[in-house]
Amino acid sequence: MYLADRSAPAPEGAKTAPDRGPVRAPAVASTVLALGAVSMITDISSEMVTAVLPLYLIAGLGLSPLGFGALDGVYNGVSALVQLTGGHLADRVRNHKLIAGIGYGLSALCKPLLLFAHSLGPISVILTLERTGKGLRTAPRDALISLSTPPELQGRAFGVHRAMDTTGALLGPLAAFLILSLTVDGYDAVFGVSACVAVLGVVVLMLFVPSGVDPVPTPSAAPPAASAKATSAKATSVKATAATARDADRPAPVRLRDALGLLRLPRLRNLAICAVLLGLTTVSDAFVYLLLQRRTGIGDQWFPLMPLGTAAVFLLLAVPAGALADRIGRRTVFLTGHALLLAGYALLLWAPARPALPFLVLALHGMFYAATDGVLPAAVAATVPGELRATGMALVGTGQALARFGCSLAFGAAWTLWGTGPALAAAAAGLLCCAAVAGFVLRPSAPQDTR
Repeated sequence: MYLADRSAPAPEGAKTAPDRGPVRAPAVASTVLALGAVSMITDISSEMVTAVLPLYLIAGLGLSPLGFGALDGVYNGVSALVQLTGGHLADRVRNHKLIAGIGYGLSALCKPLLLFAHSLGPISVILTLERTGKGLRTAPRDALISLSTPPELQGRAFGVHRAMDTTGALLGPLAAFLILSLTVDGYDAVFGVSACVAVLGVVVLMLFVPSGVDPVPTPSAAPPAASAKATSAKATSVKATAATARDADRPAPVRLRDALGLLRLPRLRNLAICAVLLGLTTVSDAFVYLLLQRRTGIGDQWFPLMPLGTAAVFLLLAVPAGALADRIGRRTVFLTGHALLLAGYALLLWAPARPALPFLVLALHGMFYAATDGVLPAAVAATVPGELRATGMALVGTGQALARFGCSLAFGAAWTLWGTGPALAAAAAGLLCCAAVAGFVLRPSAPQDTR
């Protein structure tokens, strides 16, 4: 399985400089760094809103846990459905930056509208449109990352991007906390500053992210002998044949039937199945923070800071976790992440409410994201051809997000009917079973598949 693959040997034919020996290519492409900067700025904006939203809706507007679960599910479910459309459009028009830019722009336009919405209906519509933007941009953005990175460095590249993204997730709640502390109309001030930051992210995307990225060839694209001949031929006549080669290699337009046909790939299908199963038992972040607040009695003024714990650990471990997945296998790191999440659930259920409990739970939560959030798309990238990369990522991402949508609805209902303890215990039991199934489904089917 590609989720269990290990890093390939360093590619041969490295560039050399006279009297200097081999010159190593950058460990992370400039496109990845530019997209990381865009995601960091955008996440500052988004997480400012996300950090205060649960408290604003439940404490401010009086929404019930069941109602919040429904809204949180729709909030993520819309993103999931649109993600498939965004991935297919990006592959079809051959312009990943364009579709990603539309998504970032739509999300930025929705932020100032929150200033004029003070009831559940308008807020629901605005959040739905904002998630539509997120859904449009996610798959094209991840496709740009994977297409600009060699296969043996995919985990590291996604780890770097997720680390930069998480820097925004770390700064966003901190900014929200400071704004709430220093202003009278705290929520409106948070929404206004968030809108300004979102616009800055769109500007950075337009200025610094290239419009087109040529896929990095995989090591298995040709046999060694053929690869050597191709290298020799290119060395003698690259300039003379560049235009002709581009025309000959231009892929045919992507059809919807081609996109749906990706599910016939056994590796991709297994990844999608496991992502759905695990998503069905992954309690949303907002519920985790609400559970932790009720379990420990943390004051409302400190609630926006809880995502900081998750984000800080994620930031520290995203790159090491991605590099580790490239070395020892993505399956191992991916499943370990879910084991850490299960440990966090166990602490929320049974650990005594000591001062260290919030730090332990948030640390495990951040480790879960570090071990899974970048590792899964890296595994998907290894199974999908370049011309369908965004679509393949969208298929898996859509399945996972729809499953988490269902989990939010079910957990909100269980909380309302049974209480927090039984609801979380049911989620933990389901996660344990689904992780066991995923470990079996994603096992290497043959020795050659582990490379």
